[in-house]
Formats: sequence, C-alpha cells, structure tokens
Amino acid sequence: MNRRLTIWGLIALGVVVVLFNTLFIVEQRQQAIVVRFGEPVRVINAPDENAPGLKIKAPFLENVIKLDKRNLKLEADKEEIIAADQERLVVDAFVRYRISNPLQYYRTLRDERTANDRIERLLNSSLRQILGSATSSDIISGRRGALMAQTKVDVAKRANSSRLGIQIIDVRIKRADLPAANQAAVYRRMQTSRQQEAAQRRAEGEQKKREIIAGADKEVAITLATATEEAETTRGEGDAQRTRIFAQSFGRDPGFAAFYRSMQAYEASLGQGDTTMVLSPDSAFFKYFQRGPSAR
Repeated sequence: MNRRLTIWGLIALGVVVVLFNTLFIVEQRQQAIVVRFGEPVRVINAPDENAPGLKIKAPFLENVIKLDKRNLKLEADKEEIIAADQERLVVDAFVRYRISNPLQYYRTLRDERTANDRIERLLNSSLRQILGSATSSDIISGRRGALMAQTKVDVAKRANSSRLGIQIIDVRIKRADLPAANQAAVYRRMQTSRQQEAAQRRAEGEQKKREIIAGADKEVAITLATATEEAETTRGEGDAQRTRIFAQSFGRDPGFAAFYRSMQAYEASLGQGDTTMVLSPDSAFFKYFQRGPSAR
C-alpha cells in the first residue's frame, strides 16, 4: 500500500513538473519569445502575432523569455558636451522607447541591460552631434524643443540602422548646466554684463531726462516771452488809449488838465514820508492849496 502511494505520488510530482515546464502565461503587458536550444522559434503577443494568455511549450526543450510591451524609460548618465560657441555644458537627458520587434531585439541585444547600454551610447553620440552644432543659449532655452526633435529623429535612425528592434518615442533634456568649475566665471561675466546694461540704461534715462527738461525750459521761455509780448502790447494799447482820453479831456478843459498834473506832482513829491522841500509861500507849486482848482 505504501509502495503504491509512493508510486502515485512520484507520478503526480512528475506530472506537476511536466505541466510546470509546459504551461506558461503571457500577460497583456508582456510579449514573449519561445527559445529552443538558444534559437527563437516563435513570438507571443507581438504585433500581428499570437495573443496573450495561457500557452504551451515543449517541456525541458524550450524556454520562455518575457519582454515588457509597455513604454520604457532610460535615464542616461550626465554627459559633458561642447556647444558651437565653445561653451561646456553638462547635459542630463532621458529617452523613452518600446520594443517593437521582440525577435530582432533578442537577436541583437539579448537582455535589457545590454539594450540600455547600447541605447545610451546611441543617445550620447547623437547629443554630441546635434547639440555640438548649437549655441549654449539655444540648448538651454532658445531652441531646445527643435533640438530635441532633431535628436529624436537621429537616435531613431541610428537604432533602425543598428537593427535593435526598438521604437524611439521621445528624447528629452532634463537639465543643461555649466560645469562646476565654469559656473563662477560665467556668473561673474553675467553680472558684469548686467551691470554694463544697467549703466547704459541709466545713461540713456539721464539723457532723456535732460532732453525733457531742456524742452520744458524752452517751452517755458517761449510761453513767458509770448506772454510778456502780449502784456506789453496790451499795456501799450492801454497807455495809448489813456493818453488819448487824457488829451481829449485836457483839450476840453485846460484848467482841469493843469489841476490834474499838479495833483500828480503833489503825489509824487509829497507821497514820500522823508521828503523835505523848501519853497516860497507864494510859489506857484502850491497855488491849489491857496485858491483851489479855479485859480489861474
């Protein structure tokens, strides 16, 4: 009895081992390559290939290599490049790709570690070529988008020519900084440039201020001259009209004219408090004090 149970147990164990080496599952996010003695024989869940799910392989003769079907991200090591203006930049970039041809991918690269190393070398070579023909300002901000699009096309072209079995989805620069040894010098140069620009703007502002002040002074001088001219003209017309009125009045009554002139003379001579005059009592100057306006 015990022997029979042992035999059935061994048979069950053998069946489990055989089933374990025969059945396998390929998920929707995976694609698999069935390899027999190191050579691929079929692909599962690749484009235009078998659908995912529960699959069967020859036990002990075939192995299954599963690959990710999703988009993959590769963080490249920081690379120092020399821009077209001879400025050194440390570029930190990454690339997104997916395995488009798993059979070709397996034959060329075998595993993900080798693939990452190969793709990183292609990316660094492309960055040196594309960014080396652009200035540092274009790389940092001016034309980064266009340069990244150009780099993506170049990396994809290199990957296709190398038959890597991958599709390049995107290439991006995370950061583009100056080397630590050059940052202080560049910052000083930028500071000097900003100071010169500020001094130039101050000089231009000072010149404009002087021009505005000179224009305002000229406007004031012209306005004052015009006003003075108009005032003198008006005053002259008034004096002429007054003289004409006085002449008409004096012609009508000579006595009133003599009286008015005497009143003006009194006001001019006696209006000052410290004026001292020595005259004869019967002087004609004071005749209106003696006999009034009707004196002749």
